[in-house]
Amino acid sequence: MENHEIISKIENLNGRRNYEEKRAAKLGFSSLYEYFEDKSQKQVLEADEKEARLFQFQAVKELNRKTKNQKKKSCGCC
Repeated sequence: MENHEIISKIENLNGRRNYEEKRAAKLGFSSLYEYFEDKSQKQVLEADEKEARLFQFQAVKELNRKTKNQKKKSCGCC
């Protein structure tokens, strides 16, 4: 079960292949394919985390906006 996208990335490395092989060995991967597979999984997880943080930030922002509007509407004289 090999990912063709990863294989094409490895084939297109050209001059950076030695560098990427050294990085993979330094990080403990037995093959260049495993290294790129892990790298792509990390990118997917990072994108999911970023989306979750953005959603959470928007929810907090909306909550702050609602509480701010409520404070302005209420006053001591009414």
